[in-house]
Amino acid sequence: MSATHPHSGDPVFDLHVGGKMAVAATVPLVGRDDLSLAYTPGVARVCEAIAADPAMTQHYTWVPNTVAVVSDGTAVLGLGDIGPAAAMPVMEGKAVLFKQFGGVDAIPICLDTTDVEEIIETVARLAPSFGGVNLEDISAPRCFEIEDRLKALLDIPVFHDDQHGTAVVALAALWNALRLTGREPATTRVVISGAGAAGVAIAKILLGAGITDLAVTDRKGVVHSGRHDLTPVKRELAEMTADKTGRTGSLADVLDGADVYLGVSGGTVPEEDVARMAPDAIIFAMANPNPEVHPDVAHRHARVVATGRSDFPNQINNVLAFPGIFRGAFDVHASAITEGMKLAAAQALADLVGDDLTEELVIPSPFDPRVGPAVAAAVAEAARRDGVARR
Repeated sequence: MSATHPHSGDPVFDLHVGGKMAVAATVPLVGRDDLSLAYTPGVARVCEAIAADPAMTQHYTWVPNTVAVVSDGTAVLGLGDIGPAAAMPVMEGKAVLFKQFGGVDAIPICLDTTDVEEIIETVARLAPSFGGVNLEDISAPRCFEIEDRLKALLDIPVFHDDQHGTAVVALAALWNALRLTGREPATTRVVISGAGAAGVAIAKILLGAGITDLAVTDRKGVVHSGRHDLTPVKRELAEMTADKTGRTGSLADVLDGADVYLGVSGGTVPEEDVARMAPDAIIFAMANPNPEVHPDVAHRHARVVATGRSDFPNQINNVLAFPGIFRGAFDVHASAITEGMKLAAAQALADLVGDDLTEELVIPSPFDPRVGPAVAAAVAEAARRDGVARR
């Protein structure tokens, strides 16, 4: 690969020359005997064994340790709808993280369609090549239907990381923040700004973890059933959250006296609204690259502050979750990823902090070598408990 390229000298572009990954053989191919075992005629015997019993793919192919990282390029990082070609560097990056932090092989697949039916059909047809599907950077609300229908169609794990990876890590950090500030989930008031993929998933996992007073806001304020502009997803969300407590109004209204603010929306929350939160408040401003509440502002009014950025303490980073979740699912040949498996992953992450818990450390570092194995073990155990493990 040539050392010169249009952005030569820029370390980010230099690193990306030729892409960030390659396929490597795991067997020797140096002579005729190697060739006859790895390819014809020997390979035919393995093919016949799999034809007679398709479960043999679990032993004699790379399929059970390989995940498809699938995107249509419509919601890439904070960049938005940039298309499938421009999404490829992110999907390659995701694949490298799978390998580095979970020992899972991953193939980036960027689809040249944004049609829900075409995406579902394409992924379903590709499924025999993979042990799992990681949906990535697909815009809401299409992402919800795509994930739900693929889960119903396929007997392998299907996981939309923008939803569930974010939710698992946020819950783990929140559990530790609640412990630090002496709160119990059942009596904690939580506000989530952003009713897209991450906001919906965080709301659902928090309800599963025992939070009962929860309001989710979008650009028009609190998502509640009194509004006449709600999508089906937001209507269901309203019934599970603000409708339970009768909360309505603007983000500023529900932040008044709230214990916890979780931002997955972008935009900026005015400091005067943040100032009206409860004492010892918890602020997770997770929009990238610009948090909804800058940490300097957040620290003036909150005891625990987290962001999605790596240059501040307490990074809510999906890499803490998805490699270990798939590793654990693959280890027991799970047919799906359940709510129980996600809660177990969050608990394992929270537990790793242990006695080191401080305001600056409510979630482990992505480079803590214990993370992947701890999450994988917890997920595998939960898969057995939930009846989706096949070995």
